Amino acid sequence: MHVRSLGLLIVSLATASAADVRVVEEIVAKVNGDIITRTELEHTRQSIEAELRQQGLSGQKLREAADQRAKDALRDQIDQLLLVQKGKDLNINVDPDVTRRIAEIQLQSKIVDPDKFHEWLHEQTGMSFEDFKSQMKNQLLTQRVVGQEIGSRINIPDAEKRKYYEDHKKDFIRQEEVFLRQILISTEGKTPEQVAAAEKKAKDLVARARKGEKFADLARDNSDDPETARNGGELPPYGRGQLIKQIEDVVFKANRGYVTDPIKVRNGFLVLKVEERYEAGQASYEEVENQIDEQLRMPLMQPKVRTYLTKLREDAFLEIRGGYVDSGAAPGKDTAWKDPAQLKPETVTKEEVASRRKRKLLWVIPAGHKKVKPEEAPSAAAQPPATAAPASAASAPTPAK
Repeated sequence: MHVRSLGLLIVSLATASAADVRVVEEIVAKVNGDIITRTELEHTRQSIEAELRQQGLSGQKLREAADQRAKDALRDQIDQLLLVQKGKDLNINVDPDVTRRIAEIQLQSKIVDPDKFHEWLHEQTGMSFEDFKSQMKNQLLTQRVVGQEIGSRINIPDAEKRKYYEDHKKDFIRQEEVFLRQILISTEGKTPEQVAAAEKKAKDLVARARKGEKFADLARDNSDDPETARNGGELPPYGRGQLIKQIEDVVFKANRGYVTDPIKVRNGFLVLKVEERYEAGQASYEEVENQIDEQLRMPLMQPKVRTYLTKLREDAFLEIRGGYVDSGAAPGKDTAWKDPAQLKPETVTKEEVASRRKRKLLWVIPAGHKKVKPEEAPSAAAQPPATAAPASAASAPTPAK
């Protein structure tokens, strides 16, 4: 599995003497409150080269193809940061989608033990589980922003979608599939009495679900599997042969909305709800309408996405270090690097400093105060002496990047 790493590595070494500071990372761009580092761009280049090697390229052709794609590496990083920031501003929550995607990957890996699955992910991606999860969250967040801010404003006529369905029917042949939610009541490390209590709790939850309480709410509040509980117990879709026979024999015969009796498994009691079940064969238009809509919408969205990202750049605080190029830059926007550490200090005389301070005191009115008329002003004797700001606060050096 190839997953592009978007991990951030900034290492700084501080000692008592400023002369001993060693810079081991470089900030390439500042995007509102976030940064992009040289290490991230180097990782992107390595990922591009690895992908091209898998496609059979080598030598000069590999370098040329990698150079061409790497030209957009900084643009792509800025794009994602802007979209993730926008997603947070819009309060978009993709945590349930992340949980479901990770469950799908774990299912495909056929690794049940969480720790072993995390180790396997690290071997496949070079990332820790938390970094992998964070990257997936950012990717899904950007997709949701694009869909909400751009895709939702593009309307595909029903007649056009139905024509596409008729012309591509063979692409919509379904395998038998079931969609489930679960509640797990754990029995790990429990005494026989506690196991009996766990079974009773599972049976009580079945009764409540069958009486009409929302299964997702019951799962969120009662399931001992934290990953799926956050998502209302939602699981990825399963085909025949992907579930243990004990469960498969029940859920593939059940109708939509069916809630199972508690099923005893290795680590507890499992209660399942059949959210949806599809028979093998030709999918109806209604079943795949959303999928068709997305396929027809994508080519219409591409130019609009670029326009949207240009607008986000225009509104953003964006600085790019010299020597690096944003190939998606907004025309006319100044993104020159303005780090104070690169500005030369201005030399002035003592008289000039005193004059500037005097002018500043004449014009600045502290917040929350009103102007007073000369006759209302307190006498000089009644005013407290001015206190100068510590020199260290005003002249603290900016750390080298």
